[in-house]
Amino acid sequence: MPTTSTLLAFATIAMWSFLAYLSSRLSHLPPFLLIGLALSIGGLIGIVQVRSWRVPARTLAVGIAGLFGYHFLLFTAFRFAPVVEANLINYLWPLLIVLLSPVYLPGHRLGPRHLIGGLVAFAGVALIVSGGRFHPELASLPGYLLAAGAAFTWASYSLLTKRLPPFPTAAVGAFCLLGGLLSLGLYSIETGFQFSGISLTGQDWIYLVLIGAGPLGLAFFTWDASLKRGDPRTIGSLAYLTPLASTLVLVALGGRPLTWSTGLAMALIVSGAVVGSLDIFGPARKPRESKDLIR
Repeated sequence: MPTTSTLLAFATIAMWSFLAYLSSRLSHLPPFLLIGLALSIGGLIGIVQVRSWRVPARTLAVGIAGLFGYHFLLFTAFRFAPVVEANLINYLWPLLIVLLSPVYLPGHRLGPRHLIGGLVAFAGVALIVSGGRFHPELASLPGYLLAAGAAFTWASYSLLTKRLPPFPTAAVGAFCLLGGLLSLGLYSIETGFQFSGISLTGQDWIYLVLIGAGPLGLAFFTWDASLKRGDPRTIGSLAYLTPLASTLVLVALGGRPLTWSTGLAMALIVSGAVVGSLDIFGPARKPRESKDLIR
């Protein structure tokens, strides 16, 4: 029977699967304006528990760096590198969660199933994101490095939340709101505080609320709750289902064709997720308690 952590991870993946489709409906908006508004809306979800937002400065810094830093690096990467290649590098974050678990969380050793599952799943992601066409260019190296930085930032944030002093999941609302305000501030600086060229329609606001309430809002709450309750190596393996689910949503709602490469990628991702998250190679060792965790 799935654990609470696994169910929360699946709920997160389900919400993130709609991000690409909903973002495509708002492709006419500047990226940092879109992210800023969506994160701010997501932060307002948790305002009903605003008293839980009182966390140590270190916890707040990690949360803001995770949510704002990840999106800042990723969308900046898209400016210096082709979206397909940059997004593929970005999807290293589930594998990095698996590989960096022993680094950030002493006692979480890696077994064959974690490594094999992660590599097989990433091969599937490489196929589903690139469609079998991957053309790296030296001129795009800055963008590739920024995308790798985004992947490292999200993996580090996800793991560091288990090392910080315990804090309520409701505090993620503060991470979202402050990250959103930083994004809006960055957009304001970019445009020289000129907002006359942007006009949001009623439909735009509907999609913004949907993104803010789901993929860039509630999903961060369920992600945090899942990581606190479960094994990050298993959750990292399951996270590779995100690009697969996103592609299926685009096929069903966005008119994207279903190709042979998509079918093969599905098989690889599902196989990798299963291998990485189930005890196929024997029972997983229970992580040892460590005195090295940040108090």
